[in-house]
Amino acid sequence: MTTPQLYTVIALAIYAVTMALIGCISYGKSKTLDGFLLGGRKIGAWSTAFAYGSAYFSAVVFIGYAGQHGWNIGIGAVWIGIGNTVIGCLLSWLLFANKTRKMTKKLNARTMPDYFEKRYASKGMKILAAAIIFVFLVPYSAAVYKGLGSLFSAVFPSVDTWVWMLIIACLTAVYLVAGGYIATAYTNLIQGIIMLVGVICLVVAVLSHDAVGGISGLIENLGKFQSLPTDPNPTTGAQLTDIFGGSSFKFLCFNIMLTSFGTWGLPQMIGKFYAIKDTAAIKRGTIISTIFCIVIGCGAYLIGSTSRLILGGQLPEGGVDAVIPALLMEVLGGGTLGIILLAIIMILLLSASMSTLEAVVLTSASAVAVDLIPAVSKKEIPAKKQMLLTRTLCLVFVACSFVFATQNIPIIVSLMSFSWGIVSGCFIGPYIWGLFSKKITKIGAYAGILSGLLTVGGATLVISLNSGFGAAASKSPEMGVAAMAISFVVVPVVSLLTKNKAKEQERVEEIFTCYKEETE
Repeated sequence: MTTPQLYTVIALAIYAVTMALIGCISYGKSKTLDGFLLGGRKIGAWSTAFAYGSAYFSAVVFIGYAGQHGWNIGIGAVWIGIGNTVIGCLLSWLLFANKTRKMTKKLNARTMPDYFEKRYASKGMKILAAAIIFVFLVPYSAAVYKGLGSLFSAVFPSVDTWVWMLIIACLTAVYLVAGGYIATAYTNLIQGIIMLVGVICLVVAVLSHDAVGGISGLIENLGKFQSLPTDPNPTTGAQLTDIFGGSSFKFLCFNIMLTSFGTWGLPQMIGKFYAIKDTAAIKRGTIISTIFCIVIGCGAYLIGSTSRLILGGQLPEGGVDAVIPALLMEVLGGGTLGIILLAIIMILLLSASMSTLEAVVLTSASAVAVDLIPAVSKKEIPAKKQMLLTRTLCLVFVACSFVFATQNIPIIVSLMSFSWGIVSGCFIGPYIWGLFSKKITKIGAYAGILSGLLTVGGATLVISLNSGFGAAASKSPEMGVAAMAISFVVVPVVSLLTKNKAKEQERVEEIFTCYKEETE
């Protein structure tokens, strides 16, 4: 075993024991469904803020998006991190956190499908929403495994990628099944601290590399960059230093909109607002989460923008997904300090991936156990059985996502690229308008969900028939943004044409009293 491998194994062992202990400690506080899914709605500012941020940025962001966009776009890719911070984090907290907390508490809603059922008095909408979550979020978690597995394989080339995927699955299952949301809140706090320290150290190490030469050197050296004759994606120094992305401006804009506005409708992100304890915690959490996102988001894409310099313009074997792993080995592969930092970075990416994975798994499991099964069976499930079912499904979903990731099924991987846009495109309109307007009707909410689904589904079908599924996958950012915009517009327009009846309007008026009541 080499020195980098030894340090990584030691760090991994310490991390694994810590996560397992947190799960065991949290078990006693998660014996009720509210405790398991929402932590009793008593989660503080720091835990919620770090839970939100660490669920936002996984290894897919570092290894996939930061590597790909940093390599192809250059400095302009940092705008994605800025957009994620301002739109995806700051505005989300300012606009939705307090209203979501108050309304879901008034409705006693534990999940996004539960919120739809009680806000719009529609069990069918609950079933539809739960089905969408189940179909599109489980494949999303598979990409988290694959992104992290590829990095560990770079450090341990003799160990199969599936072994690391299995370790990730087991670690996540232990503390998630045992402690539920309370365990994830505590672990997210630790994971968030690791992520902050790791990214700051990595940015310093990357910018200090001889090929980069600091911020000024980065801009100067990228400006002089010339692609190798063998480069499959040749570019120019002017492209890489263009602050607005140069020829990739349109592509950059759509990615900013998809990954930033997308959080406004993702149940695994919005669910964090259900559990925060009070308005004071929301105010503190807004600041903490924004600082976290600017460091992690901008740091990741800044690191990606240095990749062509550090790797000498040579795209690694494995393509853009191998850019960040190769960069890390180049920057941190030598010297004791570099090896220690490499171990920290490995745990950073493990933390980022596990926090995203646990959020997705908990959302998917609760959608089936709390929303889908009781609604379809039309039977009231006793609380103890529902708790057992939820824990079991968490385990099942971890296992399913692991299996999907190891099979290398092309349709699963391609489906991943649509999941963010489809889920948010379906939910963003009904969720946001339901918080702000008393005039939104059940038919309007249904129209929003279906329009988002049909926008992506219809466009995918047409493009696939004409140009193949690969062409459709390349258009997923545009389709996702279109779905969100259409859903957001359709909901109020259809509601205007289908006004609530008097009895239903009285029910809605009662729901909106939650904003006047101070129950803290």
